Amino acid sequence: MNYWIMKSEPDAYSIDQLKIDVETNWEGVRNYQARNFMRDDMKKGDLVLFYHSSCKHIGIAGIAKVSKESHPDLSAQDPKSQYYDPKASQDNPRWFHVSLKFSKKLKNIISLDQIKAHSKLKNLKLIQKGNRLSIIPISESEYKEILSLS
Repeated sequence: MNYWIMKSEPDAYSIDQLKIDVETNWEGVRNYQARNFMRDDMKKGDLVLFYHSSCKHIGIAGIAKVSKESHPDLSAQDPKSQYYDPKASQDNPRWFHVSLKFSKKLKNIISLDQIKAHSKLKNLKLIQKGNRLSIIPISESEYKEILSLS
């Protein structure tokens, strides 16, 4: 099993919306490294820490699971979509995504400041300077350590 942090701005898609939807396609990712994580490494059953970014309360807001492995992100082929990519086609989809299923909303957000202050998380990629990826692989011990802060 793999463990991940996946970031979303809550005004775009929040843990509350995932709770309502129960399951969603994680579409619209247009960064090659993040795409490659989804396409090549994420497996059904992997656990995801759902991270709210660019908001008043930045941090881990909940838990999700990968419910469907990599499949083409069809929003890239839809000219009406904000995620449209004219270079994407059925023969060469270019962009891929996974599906996520809601597991749990945390009672309180585990703040970025809490994570930064925790000595056992000092090497977490999330807090390393220059890391702006929306999908970050983490170890099982990092996953457990983050959740211990809730």
